[in-house]
Amino acid sequence: MTDLPDFSSSGKAGDSELQDFLLVEKQKAQFHAQIHEFNDFCWDKCVDKPGAKLDSRTETCISNCVERFIDVSLLITNRFAQMLEKGGGMH
Repeated sequence: MTDLPDFSSSGKAGDSELQDFLLVEKQKAQFHAQIHEFNDFCWDKCVDKPGAKLDSRTETCISNCVERFIDVSLLITNRFAQMLEKGGGMH
């Protein structure tokens, strides 16, 4: 079972703990959503007809697809981070 932080403490410490907890949970949800997006996109792209086993072509396609998807996600994330660092954040 997940260890939940104790939010019963009052004041800023409790608020900060809650905010940190919520941020981590949001990041977990985004990560899981990204995994599902990989699965959906790459499955549709690479799997012609599902069978008992993946053939080597399909396996290679899925692997390459996920790697490219991750590369593009990192590129976009890094680009946004650069924009924020330069003060060019979206208004």
